[in-house]
Amino acid sequence: MGFPIRGPEPIAMQWNVERKDAWETQADLIVVGVFEAEKDAPFPKSLAADDRGAGGLLSAAWGRAEIRGKRAESTIIALPGGVRRLLVVGLGPADRYSSEACRVAGGLVSKTLRGKTAHVGAVRVSTISSRRVPAPEAASAFVDGLELGDYEFKRYKTQPRPPVLESLLLALGKELGATAATVRKALDRQRVLTTSVTWSRDIGNLAANVATPEYLAEQAQSLQKEFGLKVTVFDEKQLEEMGCGGILAVGGGSALHPPRMIAIEYPGKGSKPSKTVALVGKGICFDSGGISIKPALHMAEMRFDKSGAVAVLATMRAIAQLKVAPRVIGVMCCAENVPSGSAYRPGDVVKTFGGKTIEVLNTDAEGRVVLSDGLSWVNAIHHPDEIIDLATLTGACVVALGFDHAGLLSTSDRLAGDLLRSSQATGEPLWRLPLTPVHHEMVKSEVADVKNSTEIPAAGTLTAAAFLHAFVGETPWAHLDIAGTAYVSAISARHTPPYNPTGFNGFGIRLLCHYLSGGA
Repeated sequence: MGFPIRGPEPIAMQWNVERKDAWETQADLIVVGVFEAEKDAPFPKSLAADDRGAGGLLSAAWGRAEIRGKRAESTIIALPGGVRRLLVVGLGPADRYSSEACRVAGGLVSKTLRGKTAHVGAVRVSTISSRRVPAPEAASAFVDGLELGDYEFKRYKTQPRPPVLESLLLALGKELGATAATVRKALDRQRVLTTSVTWSRDIGNLAANVATPEYLAEQAQSLQKEFGLKVTVFDEKQLEEMGCGGILAVGGGSALHPPRMIAIEYPGKGSKPSKTVALVGKGICFDSGGISIKPALHMAEMRFDKSGAVAVLATMRAIAQLKVAPRVIGVMCCAENVPSGSAYRPGDVVKTFGGKTIEVLNTDAEGRVVLSDGLSWVNAIHHPDEIIDLATLTGACVVALGFDHAGLLSTSDRLAGDLLRSSQATGEPLWRLPLTPVHHEMVKSEVADVKNSTEIPAAGTLTAAAFLHAFVGETPWAHLDIAGTAYVSAISARHTPPYNPTGFNGFGIRLLCHYLSGGA
């Protein structure tokens, strides 16, 4: 039996903003944040009211050095009467506090509350905000971390766990009461982003027997119905008429699920959008490596090779609600890379949209091959002012940068700088890597225009980007290699923020939305 398409799982936790103090509410859990302090530091004055509410238990725990505000530190104190509890979450050093540190604190609260019986929480916003991170920014980042940290992929679960909290009250108190409207506005915007990320996780985590190229096309078409975006789906016959030999070659091995290229158009804000931005995502719904087959170990994780396309899909969903200024064209290049009698082979030469040819030396270097058609097509048809692509492209990027940074390669210093600033704001780290004439020389082919693999393994991330650059011409372009950051494995889980549970995490969605919103 199949799994029908459906909208995002509703975020179970409800939130509200009130001017009252957290201790004046009926919440059965009070949440406060504390900045890191030295071992012998005096009890913080900012927690005096909380210590009174806790009957002195908080200062007693401080005196025993059980609480010191270190990042990733959380402490639950059962209060007298047995009805309420106090959760103290560490925020790290005050002079390095950021919205990302606040998001991490929210994720840590979710992680701490797993399996507990709290129902209604109240966070004292003044304790998680500062001059560096004002109340609206802190509240939205904290709720983002809390909700993302509470995420569970439920599609295949017969008994999913309940949410860690049924509702959360953002208690501003007298000191922050005047900012209530601003906090609500920030939280409304954040809910759009958080819901789009959780929606993407519901798709990105799906098994390959469900999340086929046709399924992703159906999900895109649901955005047309819900948000009025223009969606065009090119099937295998249309792709052949268009000359998209790259995506057809990669998808040719799958008899059951042929490839699709999906274009989603957002018109921009106003009658004359400020610019046109193209987002192109790699959507390999399953990557066996094809004829150049992968080892069996960890092959099940190759259902996450569609991560770039899913990120583009969810970004389009979010910006349609955020009403960003630029016109945006999202392109998803979707195929299954599997071996069969009709699969493309090492040594084949394929002709892509626009006429450039590719010598195939390794069928497991398929992501760049499908992207060649998407990049060429969007550039020729929509004439964007800039192109950004996202792809789980190379294992070499994981070797170079690990699981916490995505690789950034770009022909535009301005575009690269803006993306780096957005990545810092949203906690989705990028690291810029070089792209030189040497790398372009390395991907030149003796029998075609370019080759999809090189004879030596050196600089794999850089040569893959050089290959892609051949298909964007002079258009300013940035490539995000998200191979190490797109999903959390059992191995990388211990080193990832607590708001990213195991599985697909939606890396890049908040980053792109921040960038397309003008850095807001």
